[in-house]
Amino acid sequence: MDADLKQKLVALLLEKSFRYNPEPVFKLASGKMSNYYIDCRKTTHSCVGKHILGALILDLIADTGVQAVGGLTMGADPIACAVSYAAYDRGLEIASFSIRKEPKAHGLKQQVEGDLKEGDRVFIIEDVVTTGGSTIKAIEAARREGLEVLGVVALVDREEGGSVEIAKHVQNLIALCTKSELLKACGAS
Repeated sequence: MDADLKQKLVALLLEKSFRYNPEPVFKLASGKMSNYYIDCRKTTHSCVGKHILGALILDLIADTGVQAVGGLTMGADPIACAVSYAAYDRGLEIASFSIRKEPKAHGLKQQVEGDLKEGDRVFIIEDVVTTGGSTIKAIEAARREGLEVLGVVALVDREEGGSVEIAKHVQNLIALCTKSELLKACGAS
């Protein structure tokens, strides 16, 4: 991984997405209270965030034979688009796709949307891994569509057991940053 880009990513996450309080004041989706919160959308929707993420992730997966990247909407969407765009700039064709939480109730009733066909090799993208539940749902949805899941790339691993659960479903799991790295970088570790 490009050390300079990784350093820029950590700095951007600290500036835009990471919030820390010595007391557990942040309520998570699980209902659990935490002393830090990571809202990756502030980073992933910024132009510099897209540039950094597209380049970092592409460097990690370009030689795998991957044909598309995507994950659960909406966390994965800007990251997947950034990777696809970065790939095109390098002369590669890597599509992006989105996975709905549930199949659409009308039209073609699809859960996975994008320029894909059965048998395509894909990476699942995740913004934050906590328990791994949403990532596993995305893996399962992609496999139901006949996609070959090569692995998972997460922007941040909260290091709360999610990566262990995800590893039961894929062999290749890459986290660009961890909670420990962010806490250390902000001086809270």
